[in-house]
Amino acid sequence: MTKQTIITLPGDGIGPEVTTAAVTVLKAACSSFGTEIETIERPFGGAGYDRDGEPVTQETLELCKQHKFVLLGAVGGPKWDDLSAEKRPEAALLKLRKELGVYANLRPIRVHPSLAGASTLKKEVITETDILIMRELTGGIYFGRPRTNGAGNGDPYSLDTMSYSRSEVQRISRKAFEAARLRDKRVCSVDKANVLESSRLWRKSVEEVAAEYPDVELTHMLVDNCAMQLIRNPKQFDVMVTGNLFGDILSDEAAMLTGSIGMLPSASLGDGNGLYEPVHGSAPDIAGKGEANPLAAVASAALLCRYSLDMEEAANNIETAIHAVLDAGYRTPDIYSEEPGTTLAGTKEMEQKLLEYLTVPAT
Repeated sequence: MTKQTIITLPGDGIGPEVTTAAVTVLKAACSSFGTEIETIERPFGGAGYDRDGEPVTQETLELCKQHKFVLLGAVGGPKWDDLSAEKRPEAALLKLRKELGVYANLRPIRVHPSLAGASTLKKEVITETDILIMRELTGGIYFGRPRTNGAGNGDPYSLDTMSYSRSEVQRISRKAFEAARLRDKRVCSVDKANVLESSRLWRKSVEEVAAEYPDVELTHMLVDNCAMQLIRNPKQFDVMVTGNLFGDILSDEAAMLTGSIGMLPSASLGDGNGLYEPVHGSAPDIAGKGEANPLAAVASAALLCRYSLDMEEAANNIETAIHAVLDAGYRTPDIYSEEPGTTLAGTKEMEQKLLEYLTVPAT
């Protein structure tokens, strides 16, 4: 068998629970194709701070850069809310993204037919929704400088800077157009060009890239209108490309189309590196109760197979298992409703059902 090494950063809250499930399913899926998955686990986020006094150590960052492929759980929680900005768990995540250079965040939004009733929106609105949100991840207001606080003649103020360069916009745009070529060949670029200078540069830069892809249709949409359209008519979107802040907000909003943020995986790519993580947070209120939904973490492992390990069949098998578990009616509390044919299940039971439904190729 060949061997692949993955760095796992379970993090905080439910992170360790969902990461364990994801690694178990990942190992089983890859083993079927002759690949052994070796994992190296490191404390990260609040867990990293508790052990090392830092949310992420330089040693961990170097390890991630060395092995290139990282599976992450979740970070944060009230326990660390009073720490300074550079010590908070979220600082580790921003530093890791920057160090790995993973500038393209892919967030697939697919509504599973068996979960159409889990959303608060009407079934006919969301059924067959299939959107790929391409979020720029290492620029924009989260990384802009200057970032400061001031006195302001006795009136305290804070300053954050939203900054994008032409090259930053164009490299994420190319990722979006390439992805669209494999889908319905439509890209919607989301900005706030009626107000922000950074968005006007964004729009112009995207249009320059669009000229290289005459077979792909480009449209523009203001972010406030896009937030409304996602709820009104989500099926109008194919690939959506946008900046760091807008992508963060819109992808969480889009989670409600699927019924729960616990259903959304993500892949962050760049420079040959891959960071894979569920979109949901650490959910400290249910940590340790065995109720966490592992499907987003498991689906993130499928994306790891697809984009970093070049194991498309293993990725497909994991995704098929997820569909089968949902079609069989198994539900964690976040997606459960008392409908006929549904069964309330915990994290471990979902993991076991995934393994049962995991397709094993004929030998």
